[in-house]
Amino acid sequence: MRDNIKGGALTEVTFFVLLSLYQPKHGYAIMQFIEEKTNGRLTLGAGTLYGALTSLEEKGWIAPHGNTDGRKKEYLITGAGKEVCDRELLRLKELVKAAENIMEE
Repeated sequence: MRDNIKGGALTEVTFFVLLSLYQPKHGYAIMQFIEEKTNGRLTLGAGTLYGALTSLEEKGWIAPHGNTDGRKKEYLITGAGKEVCDRELLRLKELVKAAENIMEE
């Protein structure tokens, strides 16, 4: 994953995966959430999603939640993941504000 841990931009997929995990979800539910919240603009394949989940877990941004013995392993965002989302939301708001200012000139 190309996400910059030091406060740079997240990929859109990463941001939406993190947002989806403010409530515990398994893989298929994450894919449905992202497709629904983006009105079908973003759709994830299983390989992309599970690669992202592995990477996010390694970074400490998400963690397994509940019973992890079953087929449907659920994940939940961690405190560190929420901090990353907060920074990304602030970055996006600043980006939009700058773009609006430029376009109004």
